[in-house]
Amino acid sequence: MLDIAAELHEWVRQGRDFAVATVVAVDGSAPRGPGATLAVDTGGEAVGSVSGGCVEAAVYELCRQSLRDGRTVLEHFGPTADDPFATGLTCGGSIDVLVTPVPRSSSARALTARALAAAASGRPTALARPLPPADTPEDPRPLLVHPDGTREGTLCGPPELDRWAAREAAALLAAGRTGTVPGCLSTGRPALFVESSAAPPRLIVFGAVDVASALVGLGAFLGYRVTVCDARPVFATRARFPAAHEVVVDWPHRYLERTEVDARTVLCVLTHDPRFDVPLLRLALRLPVAYIGAMGSRATHEDRVRRLRETGVTERRLNRLRSPIGLDLGARTPQETALSIAAEIVAVLRGGSGPPLTGGRAPIHHDAPGRVPRRPELSPPGTPRTSPRNR
Repeated sequence: MLDIAAELHEWVRQGRDFAVATVVAVDGSAPRGPGATLAVDTGGEAVGSVSGGCVEAAVYELCRQSLRDGRTVLEHFGPTADDPFATGLTCGGSIDVLVTPVPRSSSARALTARALAAAASGRPTALARPLPPADTPEDPRPLLVHPDGTREGTLCGPPELDRWAAREAAALLAAGRTGTVPGCLSTGRPALFVESSAAPPRLIVFGAVDVASALVGLGAFLGYRVTVCDARPVFATRARFPAAHEVVVDWPHRYLERTEVDARTVLCVLTHDPRFDVPLLRLALRLPVAYIGAMGSRATHEDRVRRLRETGVTERRLNRLRSPIGLDLGARTPQETALSIAAEIVAVLRGGSGPPLTGGRAPIHHDAPGRVPRRPELSPPGTPRTSPRNR
């Protein structure tokens, strides 16, 4: 439900009773991934979406029913050979949807309200909810977990159960991921659905050039917190980059040395000047960031790589560099070039390959990192799927 935290936080403030339906697992192709939420109040007002329209009407009715009977249900939507008229996804995949009532009388309402308030204000938080087996109580308790590992609430089991759930939720929160944690029947651990509301990932654009102006807008549109950095104060101005969250006047490598980055950070080097590029990339290629791309012609790239080798950068680290930056879209204008860069960032982070979907056989929706099979309460713990970050 943190997917639509701002709207639901307002509903709580207004004292509305409502039910939330959240996608907790996806198998095959589906319009939206885990965490997508539809909420319905007692007056029939709805916000959010779980499927972009395929099963929305059926999920809406499930929410209305949940408000009437107070029950939490886990519903499966997918193709079935037995009933060709059953509600399902037109794309051929299947989803599991957790429907939970959140009335004012609910014992979990206060904790849910704190989670919504934190997410609505941009504070990182994770909410862990048990996925119900057949004998679940009607009011399963959530667990609220903060970035430092502290927790609020209880799953109403032994203390070790709460400690385990908090560790799993904190790990997903640190990665900025929403997903399902498999349960274990032999130890009594239920499957958990963990919703993370993490701070937005960073996009740092080095070089206050014309392409940067277009890329900043695209980055903000994609949900990044965008910083522009350039050593030239005449170009690095708020007037030229109104969509940036931060404009910094400093030598790029000096700024990168002092700023905070993580495994979700994207670095785009658009300066294509050895004075800036070499010290910056020498540092950047040592950092555990998600993406490092550098602009320039193929000749510029070869010269840049030669200079980096001379400074001691290893081949393993050089293999992380995406250069020339962007996908081959035939881009000409700064806006088209920015689009090609943004497209490559999405492809690298999502595991895409970049060719046209027309005539292809590759999946349209690639697996999100850490996604687990459907019916995870019966699945053994597995190794999260990852996608290669380099071509």
